[in-house]
Amino acid sequence: MTKATNSIPDTKAAADDILSRVLHRDGLMLIIDKPAGIPVHRGPRNSRDKSGVALEDSFDALRFGLPRPPVLAHRLDRDTSGCLVLGRHRKATASLGLLFKHGKIGKTYWAVVEGGPEADDGVIDIPLGRLNEARGWWQKPDPDGLPSTTNWRVLGRGAGLTWLALEPVTGRTHQLRVHCAAMGWPIVGDNIYGKADRDGAVMLHLHAHEIVVPMSKNKPPVRVTAPVPAHMRERLNACGARLA
Repeated sequence: MTKATNSIPDTKAAADDILSRVLHRDGLMLIIDKPAGIPVHRGPRNSRDKSGVALEDSFDALRFGLPRPPVLAHRLDRDTSGCLVLGRHRKATASLGLLFKHGKIGKTYWAVVEGGPEADDGVIDIPLGRLNEARGWWQKPDPDGLPSTTNWRVLGRGAGLTWLALEPVTGRTHQLRVHCAAMGWPIVGDNIYGKADRDGAVMLHLHAHEIVVPMSKNKPPVRVTAPVPAHMRERLNACGARLA
């Protein structure tokens, strides 16, 4: 007799986990709390993920009575945690896509950076372009690149670190990571643009803390915040966050 594999328990565990991460649900969209360290979908250049596992593999558990699972309305980097928006059906996903495209959705990220700015707030306006073909999605400051703007403000300081709120005006790939590194204060745990080791021992301290979605003209915008991941708490507290 062959032994039963653990594929069914693993599938159930993934479904239970994704259900526990639902922060908002209505007839049009879901907002979930994406964990750090897992890509939202598989990609041909995703060489770091040998397992082939992607977050969207669990979306079937998020149907909540609809005939099809939700789909991504945008994306977050593999190592970024926090608010991720899913469209529950085709029309809703198209509407969300337009809102993201035209900058109508408010996004606030929390980051812990090494060093930090002297001022308490400001704007980073540095065009970005692709580093090279071999590096896929990696970006670099490029005067001939796409316009890229990030608003920032200091939320706390301490222990040679700064806790920032980052609001991307544009939505370029890796924008916040490249912008912070270009300013001389890379995000803690950034092993592409920052100083972190490639072994990933220190996880990226970038979290999609809040998202504001004006989905209906007749209702207030949906405003959702995601809980701070465990790996960021120690350094945020060092900057004065006072998280439990």
